[in-house]
Amino acid sequence: MELIFDFLTAKLGPAGPLYAIGGLGVLLVLLTLPVLLKRREDPMDKLARHKRASKSNTEGVSLRQGNKNDKLQKYSTFLEPQNQEEYSSIRLKLMQAGYRDKTAVRTFHFAQFALGLGALILGALYAVLSSATGTPSTQSLILSILIPGAIGYMAPKYWVTKRQQQRREEITNGFPDSLDMMLVCVEAGQSLDQSIVRVSKEIRAGYPALADEFEIVSHEIKAGKDKVEVLRDMSERAGVTDVASFVTVLIQSATFGTSVAEALRVFSAEMRDKRVMRAEEKANTLPTKMTLATMMLTVPPLLIILLGPSIYNIVETLGKFKM
Repeated sequence: MELIFDFLTAKLGPAGPLYAIGGLGVLLVLLTLPVLLKRREDPMDKLARHKRASKSNTEGVSLRQGNKNDKLQKYSTFLEPQNQEEYSSIRLKLMQAGYRDKTAVRTFHFAQFALGLGALILGALYAVLSSATGTPSTQSLILSILIPGAIGYMAPKYWVTKRQQQRREEITNGFPDSLDMMLVCVEAGQSLDQSIVRVSKEIRAGYPALADEFEIVSHEIKAGKDKVEVLRDMSERAGVTDVASFVTVLIQSATFGTSVAEALRVFSAEMRDKRVMRAEEKANTLPTKMTLATMMLTVPPLLIILLGPSIYNIVETLGKFKM
């Protein structure tokens, strides 16, 4: 490796290894893209496309125009995972983060690819400029290229994870209030479906994520989907333990024929107690979190006040002895 670096430095200058790595990367990209973009179409996809085309010709105007505006459709084999389990896990994570569009997986991988490549190019430009103005080491040049590329590639994943955590926290905080409101609606004589619709409208101002989940449930029930399956899909989309427990309570209530109002009353009381316990837990952790800050802000001034005069007298006494 040292002989190769010396040869490239002698031929291309101090930035010779950098030019060689950049050229090799561009060559690999140019060799890989034609293979990926000219992949043969799956026969089943081709048959489905012909069926959609014939159906649109016979029925006239299509009801859904989303595919025509999707510019990343032709790159789906490159941007979407081909493994069904991997695709399902990424799709579920994006849905829990609030991105429910059917092209969300494709857009997510495109954002990773675009930001990673863009940051990599910016890092390469910075490395070229730094090598032109000085003589940096090869290791620093490679790190200045790879680190921005890695940051750009991981930024969408970090954003989605952060959104997922915020949405779960919002659903957890608003769920006890929604249960109390649903209990009031059920005891007032409304059915469970009507109470879900009413709750989704009332809590939208404070908890829009939870309102969206209830609204999706109401739409799916109106469309004729099985209620048990709708509730299980809701718990899977939310990714919150309290929602999963609520779904289990409703399913058991419908299975055994017990009163929904009684089940909601017991479960809402439990959720209120659980929220109080979470608040008490956060309050109990505050002294531990404040210990370090208290020590850093209190101990140094206290030491200065207590030891300052003594240190001043010692310094003056040593000065007199020296004189």
